[in-house]
Amino acid sequence: MSAVRSEVTDSYYEFGTPVDRWARARQFFEAKEYVTAADILTGLVAEAPEQVAPRLLLARAYYHSARLEKAETQLRAVLDRDPVEEYAALMLGRTLERQGRPAEAAPYLRVAAAFAGDFRD
Repeated sequence: MSAVRSEVTDSYYEFGTPVDRWARARQFFEAKEYVTAADILTGLVAEAPEQVAPRLLLARAYYHSARLEKAETQLRAVLDRDPVEEYAALMLGRTLERQGRPAEAAPYLRVAAAFAGDFRD
């Protein structure tokens, strides 16, 4: 029974155009169904790895579902593609903090603050 359920679930995540799946992933994310959103977004990111928005939403879904190592990986990929993505820098800093790595988090949090116009130490 679980194999059938898995096939149905997988096909649901893959069903439709990329635009359909993007909309579906956003709906699940907004409904706080982060694991399901991540499952859908994983396929989108694999199809278009150069796109920052799906990867950033995937990182957010991982962060909110406490899959912090996966969130970190996606956030680093976002920053590799778009080094001035303010929210990715902030999220990476927070992700590293949640993993108990405050020294690694500090530079990302400073960069995010500077992007936001906060130049305090």
